[in-house]
Amino acid sequence: MRTHLKAALGLFAAAVLCLVPQAAALPAAEGQALAAHGETRAAADPAYRILVFSKTAGFRHSSIDDGIAALRDLGTANNFTVDATEDGQAFTTGNLAQYKAVVFLSTTGDVLNGAQQTAFEGYIQGGGGYVGIHAAADTEYDWPFYEGLAGALFHSHPAIQSATVEVEDRAHDATAHLGDTWQRTDEWYNYRTNPRTTAHVLASLDESSYTGGTMSGDHPIAWCSDYRGGRAFYTGGGHTDESYAEPAFRRHLLGGIRWAAGTTHADCRPETGYTALFDGSSTTGWRQAGPGGFTLADGTLTSRGGLGMLWYSAEEFTGDYSLKLDWKAAGDDNSGVLIGFPASDDPWSAVDNGYEIQIDATDAADRTTGAVYGFRSADIAARDAALNPPGEWNTYELRVTGERLEIFLNGRKINDYTNTDPARSLRQGHVGIQNHGDGDEVAFRDIRVKRGGGQEPGPRSGEVKGVNGKCLDVDGGQTADGTEVQVWTCNGSAAQRWTVSGDGSLRALGKCLDVSGGASADGTRIQLWTCNGSGAQVWAAQSDGTVRNPQSGKCLDASGGTWNDGTPVHLWTCHTAANQKWTLP
Repeated sequence: MRTHLKAALGLFAAAVLCLVPQAAALPAAEGQALAAHGETRAAADPAYRILVFSKTAGFRHSSIDDGIAALRDLGTANNFTVDATEDGQAFTTGNLAQYKAVVFLSTTGDVLNGAQQTAFEGYIQGGGGYVGIHAAADTEYDWPFYEGLAGALFHSHPAIQSATVEVEDRAHDATAHLGDTWQRTDEWYNYRTNPRTTAHVLASLDESSYTGGTMSGDHPIAWCSDYRGGRAFYTGGGHTDESYAEPAFRRHLLGGIRWAAGTTHADCRPETGYTALFDGSSTTGWRQAGPGGFTLADGTLTSRGGLGMLWYSAEEFTGDYSLKLDWKAAGDDNSGVLIGFPASDDPWSAVDNGYEIQIDATDAADRTTGAVYGFRSADIAARDAALNPPGEWNTYELRVTGERLEIFLNGRKINDYTNTDPARSLRQGHVGIQNHGDGDEVAFRDIRVKRGGGQEPGPRSGEVKGVNGKCLDVDGGQTADGTEVQVWTCNGSAAQRWTVSGDGSLRALGKCLDVSGGASADGTRIQLWTCNGSGAQVWAAQSDGTVRNPQSGKCLDASGGTWNDGTPVHLWTCHTAANQKWTLP
């Protein structure tokens, strides 16, 4: 929804510059070759470097040379530089620091020694990216960190043959270019474990379409995850020499690299328990209210005309639920997701009686992407850090718990709103998508719901925000035991990237947020320390916004009465004032 008056020209220009990077200037022949292979992207990425590592201590794939050549071609066309090596001595803290992602290209066996493993663990924990291709899953069986990073390890494989790949996520940049299914020939690995509970599955194999699958009909073949502070992408394809000449497979690799390098964003949290409201095949159960409508093609609903709304009339949602959907704006377009409204064929009834979660690049703060329209602006810094530009897909999760609405964009929390209006209710009503008007083109895919609760718990990474919007920060990005933890202006650095782990710890730079000496006195120092599983390193977020250390019964507190850059945090009796309120990833 948008008012008829645009925001001020300066706001408009700034937003456009922020959201629509300029296209890369490529040589004509190079650009034509890219277009022929389907490897172009919506906008230019900033220049970066990746390391391609292809050392083998077991079987060696003949396709490695073709893979390196393909990755170099992709780099030339997409503004990244490829350094290729088979020397484990490249794995030092200083050398790895120059790379946005490290690609394990059909590595096999034990390829890194202890010191090299330690350096790579630190690189990932500091926010680095990993891309595993094919036999990367046949690597480092005795290194638990690597098994978690890869997601699953090799078990066996049948003969090379054609199989049907079922694309489960068409929003991630590695799979958005594909249809619902993808027919291709490769050597299809069986894995020792199923990664579905620890990673977000992008594509899986239809075991009935080939012979030799041994994973009982649930056979992931490509996935991503936020792992120990970094990003991990794996694809099982890439055994054959021919794979690296396939346009669709090359684009698949490009998307994995872009995501691992942090140039595009996606929701890579594990996802189970959702059921489809719109699966791409039909709009059964949906109903158009008001003028205009949506065009259905390629599993995608694209808005046209309006102002109207397509709403799910088959069910009214009551109680707690999580609604997820993928969306893409063509440019500075307007739409929204509507929830908590009564059944009506009047689209304005949904606006007046429910809530709209906005999609709009350039309106006022409480009416732009991520806002609860007219009620609460998104956290703009968090929103901008998670948002993909026009032309690329994004994923919303709208999580309703009682009268609380949490909004996640590409897996990152950007808004938290509690309804206090007795005339409205978040926990009872219908859901819908808006077609705003002529010239507004927004597309939607894969609308699904999980009744009774939201996204599965598990490791989540991002900023921990506190008083005055400042971030929980490790002083100087140091990793020594005892380093002070403070509040600082948010800057996106690894020193401000915290992982909320399933064991209750808060981790940054590979270490844990720790109560000094396990003490409980007011004013006890909070520091960074080697993770040890003690009660001094357990933290629990409370419904009042505080973060409590259960062992002491006291709260994480920004010290003093004014909070500038460098203000240390300490332990203090819980009192729920502003300096004890924190927003976790």
